[in-house]
Amino acid sequence: MSDDLRTLYQEVILDHYKRPRNFGALDEGERADGYNPLCGDRVQVYVKQRDGKVEAVSFEGSGCAISTASASLMTEAVEGLTCAQARELGDLFHASLVGSDPAAGDRLGKLEVLRGVREYPVRIKCATLAWHAFRAALDGHHEPVSTEGASAPSDSDNAKGKNP
Repeated sequence: MSDDLRTLYQEVILDHYKRPRNFGALDEGERADGYNPLCGDRVQVYVKQRDGKVEAVSFEGSGCAISTASASLMTEAVEGLTCAQARELGDLFHASLVGSDPAAGDRLGKLEVLRGVREYPVRIKCATLAWHAFRAALDGHHEPVSTEGASAPSDSDNAKGKNP
C-alpha cells in the first residue's frame, strides 16, 4: 500500500471517529449491546428491518478510533441492503481482516479503509465489535455479545460491582 493511500485511509478513519455517522438510538427496531474486554470498547447497535431489508441502523457507545470508525462505516454500508446481503457483507468484512479471503477487500467498498487493521491482530476485535452487535440485533438476540465469545457484562452487573 502506498504512503498516500495509507494516509488517506487514516484520514477517513479519523473523520468517522471524530464525526461518526448514524450515531444515536433509534426509536423502533432491535438493539444489541457489544463489549470488547481487551480494549474496553462498548457499543449499542440499533436495527430497524422492514420487508427483509435493513431500513435503518445506528449506534451509540464509546471506544477507540478503530471501533467507532468501524461502527460508523458499517451503518453506512448496510443500510438499504437486504438482511442476507448485510450478513454476507459482515462475513466478507471479517474474512478480509483475518486473511481467510485475500480477494475480499476488492468487494468491500468504503470498508476497505479498515483492512490495514490486519497488520495489528489485537485491533481486529475493535474493528469487528459493531459487526457482532449488528448481527445480534438483526437476529433479535438480546444478550450482550463480546469479542471474547462469552456474554458481555450487563450494565446492571456493573452497577452491582460484579465486573471491574
